[in-house]
Amino acid sequence: MRVSVASDERTGVADRVVEELRRRGHEPLLHGALAEGERDDWAWASEAAARDVAEGAADQAIVCCWTGTGASIAANKVAGVRAALCADAETARGARRWNDANALALSLRTTSEALLEEVLDAWFEGQPSAEADDVENVRHVEEIA
Repeated sequence: MRVSVASDERTGVADRVVEELRRRGHEPLLHGALAEGERDDWAWASEAAARDVAEGAADQAIVCCWTGTGASIAANKVAGVRAALCADAETARGARRWNDANALALSLRTTSEALLEEVLDAWFEGQPSAEADDVENVRHVEEIA
């Protein structure tokens, strides 16, 4: 799977996210502080990763900043992207299931390496729900302007 990854700093688990994706057999596309010559501010980096998803260059995205909040806000501004700020595995699992989230936002400050592995396990094991009400909710989110 191609996963677009953005971070505004190379601190915390930023580099570990890329290493872990490669270890799991995914192909990371790098943005922000992870890519040579790109603007590393959270808004620009997260937008670039989200656009990869929206345009089909990546299947999913992982966006990171100090709190994860700004990265998730920026990614969610891109049409077709549903970014979820996940601080634990259960939230990641639910975001994939009930929200069909296609972008994972992480905090560089609070995400430890052990927690990162748990969150990624839950994220990549998760599948979108086929329940009618869940599908309708996701469809309605796409309609909100």
